[in-house]
Amino acid sequence: MAGIPRSVLITGANRGLGLELVRQMAEGPSPIRHLLACCRDPDGPRGQALQDLAKRHPEVITVKQLDVTDLCSIQRCSQQVGSLVGVGGLNLLINNAAILLTGTMQTTSPEDMLATFNTNVLGPMNIIKAFLPHLCAAAAASSGMAAMSCSKAAVINLASVMGSMNLAPQTYHIVPSVFSYRVSKAALHMLTVCAALEFQQSEILFAALNPGWVKTDMGGEGGDLEASESVGGMIRVMDSLTEEQNGAFLNYDSTLLPW
Repeated sequence: MAGIPRSVLITGANRGLGLELVRQMAEGPSPIRHLLACCRDPDGPRGQALQDLAKRHPEVITVKQLDVTDLCSIQRCSQQVGSLVGVGGLNLLINNAAILLTGTMQTTSPEDMLATFNTNVLGPMNIIKAFLPHLCAAAAASSGMAAMSCSKAAVINLASVMGSMNLAPQTYHIVPSVFSYRVSKAALHMLTVCAALEFQQSEILFAALNPGWVKTDMGGEGGDLEASESVGGMIRVMDSLTEEQNGAFLNYDSTLLPW
């Protein structure tokens, strides 16, 4: 990334897009100083690929335990990150962790809806609130930068066209059975806009990025994109963001998307 942020934190970093984000950021031509790769169970079998990647880049990647549905886990991680990044703060927070449960409105249970919102909406909200002091510290430490950017202080929420109300007539017939996911991503979109307005004076940039339909465990084998292509595009978009895109909903190829 040009204008490299000193520190980046990624949730859900043990697989799929999260793992590829860690890989590309760590192996880029100008790796960042602190790459905090977080997941729910880093020492379990599903964390092995992340641990292997961290061993190849021990000077850059720090693996942290973070369960986005657990407030105690979030607060503990925030304290650990604060000790690591110091007064320079956290430049870039990427809310990637999410779940997708299948079901239409008729078949989705209240429990499934609550579980989806707990991870996909409350998780990002609670993480933003817990890490806000570190983001504010980064903005203050980068006060010489006139413009908002991901190298100053920013939060990127991985969004989805499935949560776009305007695009629902086109996307619904393709994937009709992800009701709770659609509703949660629409809520995440509103969270992004509200946060962009609330923290504008703090010079913290907020944006929602759609990764496209990617061949991952969540996206399935029918996806249009490989994870490497999607992540490469998103990194280029993040690299180019300014205050003009604060609160925007963007595709991985930089196209502006409708809410």
